[in-house]
Amino acid sequence: MSASNEILMENQFCYSKEKIRMAIFSFFFAQGLCMSSWASRIPYFKELFAKDYAFYWGLILFMIPVGKFIAIPLAGYLVSRSGSRRIVQLSIIGYALSLWGIGMASQVYLLGILLFSFGVFWNLCDISFNTQGIEVERIYGKTIMATFHGGWSLGACTGALVGFIMILLDITPVFHFLLITALIICIVLWKREYLQDCKEQQECKPVEVASEKAKTRKLFYKPETLLLQLGLVGLFALIIESAMFDWSAVYFESVVHAPKSLQIGFLVFMIMMTIGRFSTNYAYRLFGKKTVLQIAGSLIFIGFFLSALLGNAIESTLWKVIINSLGFMLVGLGISCIVPTLYSFVGDKSKTPIGIALTILSSISFIGSLIAPLLIGAISQLSDIRIAYLLIGLLGGCIVAMTNCRVFQSSKTEQ
Repeated sequence: MSASNEILMENQFCYSKEKIRMAIFSFFFAQGLCMSSWASRIPYFKELFAKDYAFYWGLILFMIPVGKFIAIPLAGYLVSRSGSRRIVQLSIIGYALSLWGIGMASQVYLLGILLFSFGVFWNLCDISFNTQGIEVERIYGKTIMATFHGGWSLGACTGALVGFIMILLDITPVFHFLLITALIICIVLWKREYLQDCKEQQECKPVEVASEKAKTRKLFYKPETLLLQLGLVGLFALIIESAMFDWSAVYFESVVHAPKSLQIGFLVFMIMMTIGRFSTNYAYRLFGKKTVLQIAGSLIFIGFFLSALLGNAIESTLWKVIINSLGFMLVGLGISCIVPTLYSFVGDKSKTPIGIALTILSSISFIGSLIAPLLIGAISQLSDIRIAYLLIGLLGGCIVAMTNCRVFQSSKTEQ
């Protein structure tokens, strides 16, 4: 056993780094599974509560980013105060129970409240899970954050596939979501013991790292320029993600007019997002993080424009499905690496304690989540969702331009 593993075994919550890594991976998987289970059934709820009224549906979806945004200061405080270990368990269980509640919603007001709760626990998961991920990245001494986000994407891909099957079998969301909730609770009970807590982990870390963690008790930090720049790229990325998570299934239904058996837009997007995240570390070694982000922005730009401009140019439904699926695949591959790369830059370069740094990054980035539902809903209502997708595609070009900043130069963990 290596010296690092011997140190880790000294604490009751410390196991071999491989077991810790797989546990964190499992929690990311559970979060992705929960999110995509909801996203796969969005057309059902739109048909039930906001048929043929895109802007009203955008207002309903707006409750998720509102919940996420409200939770930002709470998430940073709870993670720094109570340790991420407790918050990871609380957030994922709350997230799953909110999903089940959404499945049982019979009134639009109840749906709005539950979506708000879904957003709150979503953000608690984001901050606490990534705090754990960065700690494990430091244990390994190399960039592995993308593999955790790959776990999220794998869970989301699984959720999209399960959702597709549930739709074909005409199984209602309440039973679908109950199954997912039960599975997530099983994952929590199985893997919770391997979670690390900053306060309990101090014996497992060098003195200077433990000392740095103690600083997270401060209530206010002036944002670094680094975090502001990363946050702006994150803002663009979350607008793009929201466009795909919340509207891709609706796009295939209302624009492509694909039958149920061919409504695969969200599924193929998630498959390519999963492949991209598991390939991100390899891409870092080939091109470097800066170039990877520029390639990602270019793929997003091409994917949206391919779908919006050419996806409806041919009368054949089959060809529409093929062209739009190809566009969604390019967007999925492009967006896959952006968020984990931003988190990796935070862990590598930020001088602010991790929990607070991630909160600052999220505070800026989540403005994108706030903008996206209303923006896409309004444009879709006034014109066409294809026009909305064209405008979102321009953000891919903005990401390419932003990555010319000095902050995106090669870093010491880029390997």
